Amino acid sequence: MRSIPMLAAAAALTLIGAPFAAAQTTPAAAPVAASSDPSPDPTACPDFLPQETRCWSGRAAKGGYYWIAVPGNWNGTLVVHAHGGPRTQRPEPNDPLEDLERFSMTVKEGFAWAGSTYRRGGYGVRMAAEDTDDLRRIFWDAFGRPRRTLLHGQSWGGNVAAKTAELYARDAEGQVVWDGVVLTSGVIGGATRTYRFRADLRVVYQFYCNNHPAPDEIQYPLWQGLPLDSDLKRADLAERVQACTGVGLPENRRTPEQRRNLADILAVTGVQEDQLVAHLSWATFLFRDMVQKRLDGLNPFDNSRTVYQGSHDDAALNAGVQRFTADPMGVARLAYDADLSGLIVAPTLTIHAKHDPTAFVSNEALYRDTVAAAGRSDLLVQTFTDESEHSRLAAPEYVGVFQAMMRWLDAGEKPTPDSVAALCQAAAPRYDEGCHFDTAFVPDADSR
Repeated sequence: MRSIPMLAAAAALTLIGAPFAAAQTTPAAAPVAASSDPSPDPTACPDFLPQETRCWSGRAAKGGYYWIAVPGNWNGTLVVHAHGGPRTQRPEPNDPLEDLERFSMTVKEGFAWAGSTYRRGGYGVRMAAEDTDDLRRIFWDAFGRPRRTLLHGQSWGGNVAAKTAELYARDAEGQVVWDGVVLTSGVIGGATRTYRFRADLRVVYQFYCNNHPAPDEIQYPLWQGLPLDSDLKRADLAERVQACTGVGLPENRRTPEQRRNLADILAVTGVQEDQLVAHLSWATFLFRDMVQKRLDGLNPFDNSRTVYQGSHDDAALNAGVQRFTADPMGVARLAYDADLSGLIVAPTLTIHAKHDPTAFVSNEALYRDTVAAAGRSDLLVQTFTDESEHSRLAAPEYVGVFQAMMRWLDAGEKPTPDSVAALCQAAAPRYDEGCHFDTAFVPDADSR
């Protein structure tokens, strides 16, 4: 990492630095929620950022670690990032650097960037939303209010950002807080709907494999994820998946039974082979955290009437699969925490790969319908790419999205998929990647 001259850092911190003075509007009043937060500390920037970038890091009063990066050519707009996951491990001070590197093109394009770990690992959309808004307050308190403040959510962070926007887009006096919202590969269909397929995956997998849990282990309802005292690790789960399905083995080393098990599981659930272990991990370790730590053991999932289709013997599958009925309070509590109302008040722009193997593109259809039901469709623009990625799309595509948002805010030019694609093409020569927008694509709620 590069060192930062302390005089330059101190100057920026006190708003003497020219980019800060030119980019801020009115100084932000000291906010109650962040008034006890220590000021950010100047720190060395990672090497993947432009040379003139200045960086700060710190820990919020509520416990989340954060990083801030401001480029030398700052355009006066702050992007506050909500990361995906959720990550179930304990947060570490440098965790935000992974997100900063992934979206470093925003800094290269002149945006300031801020991202945090949230105060703890594990599930909790409202918790993460509060911490995201607190980070915005920390920046405003330390550096003054920027000309524009954008909210950006990636993956599960899309749920966090969308919830943040619904809760905090305007203050108690009705004044704008978040100018615009960008959601990338977002899990934005509502938690009570978008996690159902992983509950289905658990029961379908167990029907064919019967090794999670194994017959000689303590049995538990699969919607619980895993007993709290279990020491099972992801590597152990991967071994079980391989033993049953051959995933991770060359095709010629898989037994006929493994091939049939895998074919049935993938056909019924719609999960891709290279994502099977990942989705089972979320349906194991994340479900344990969500259900047993955040919902007090209440079940938010229901497959009592689900008809599973696509296997070589659907009758046997439906007769033998584990069934369960949701607890109404479990559903209500998960919905309160993570479902979205669609009552957006800030311009919102999304980008999603058509073949996203992790957060299916159907999330966009569900969110579109939610926003439409709330009468706010005029504030939502969705774009799609012909890619099969989730965590990282082509860099110029992100550039096009952020530039389109700025034109929407500054010039009143509401984006279209075609205009975003054109901005991507203009940015592509600055990067080693192309543009893959499908401007005619419209997803439905069953898109996978």
